[in-house]
Amino acid sequence: MILVYGLGRSGLGVLRFLARRDLAACFHDDRTKAEDLADARALGFEPCAPEPGDFATVVAAPGVPIDHPALVVLERGGAEIIGEVELAWRHTALPLVGVTGTAGKTTTTVFTAELLRQAGVAAEAAGNIDPPLVEVVDRPGVELAVVELSSFQLERVRAFRSRVAVLLNLGTDHLDRHGSLERYHAAKLRLLENLTEEDVLIYNAADRRVARAATATRARRVPFEPGPDPHATNARAAARAAEAALRLLDRPVPDDLEARARSLPAVPGRFETVGRVRGIPLIDDSIATRTEAVAAALAAAPAPVAWIAGGVDKGAELEPLVPLVRERVALLLAIGRDGPRFARAFAHHTRTVIIDEPEGGQALEQALARALAEDVGSVLLAPLAASFDQFANYKERSRAFRDAARRVGGAAWTAS
Repeated sequence: MILVYGLGRSGLGVLRFLARRDLAACFHDDRTKAEDLADARALGFEPCAPEPGDFATVVAAPGVPIDHPALVVLERGGAEIIGEVELAWRHTALPLVGVTGTAGKTTTTVFTAELLRQAGVAAEAAGNIDPPLVEVVDRPGVELAVVELSSFQLERVRAFRSRVAVLLNLGTDHLDRHGSLERYHAAKLRLLENLTEEDVLIYNAADRRVARAATATRARRVPFEPGPDPHATNARAAARAAEAALRLLDRPVPDDLEARARSLPAVPGRFETVGRVRGIPLIDDSIATRTEAVAAALAAAPAPVAWIAGGVDKGAELEPLVPLVRERVALLLAIGRDGPRFARAFAHHTRTVIIDEPEGGQALEQALARALAEDVGSVLLAPLAASFDQFANYKERSRAFRDAARRVGGAAWTAS
């Protein structure tokens, strides 16, 4: 019997995967939502108590902490604790491209899949972005999956092996979950553990932690250097990954993969100019919750920058941003729960304004209005924090930024 611990997008995807294979399972969720419960029962599964000794395998959702007391007890009772990604890998022969890193995962994943499709490969993006990998591996006609892998997913892999692995960077994130930088990096590096001489590792040669980790793998190593901005960097990594995947499939490799990748539109919420007001670009980088991602955004946004930051801090390092703030930021507009702390930290390096408005959309509207009253080169939303105090997720924060920009811009607004 398999226990699916945690429902939501991942858990329900696992139950659908198990139902297609007629595998016996039940589920448990600490805070079951009525709609999730109904969906799970419609698939033929029922809730059960997570009793130790009753389950050989437990498939835990990414949001369930690795040290959750119930999982610890289940493991002591003999259960193997895995995640959705490991489950999918065990039941498919589909070749995979695995993408991880502290910043740039989604864009690189989406770009790689698109480049492969342009080259005639039936490729799908999956994993930490919609849809889950368990959904994609069963789709008819799919030849290859490009999988975005979070540290939450990678900490639960065992034998998982991607034929092409992409390691973008190793920065600081999710310390509230992993407890230390070392444990966070160790989770990310699980992607490399099972690579063989037949596999390829695409890695960022400019990141010393990544370069050091690359030396320990048996895979063929293909380095890349970062580009002048996040879009170019992710495009370069995607081009290398697509080339490796095409060679793996014995398909022709176009000679302009990187140019193709750079011409792809930005993924919403990832350093995208959503419009202009009186010629001032308004840049949405809602996904920029890590120090490295924010640093790249601050370096790429036209200066002087009006920087909107704040939300739920995940342990971001602030000191590395000080030189960029001094040099490029004209005004910091602090929103959300931890925005005031960011404002205090940077108060000696730039002007700061705290937006004391609890509702997220209104907070962004006030921040934009204040920013556009200044003589700035751009307005940048790069929150350096999670969204959950004021928004459901970073996507909702992105949409709210766009909506607020249109309202504030009025007749002066032009869409990009």
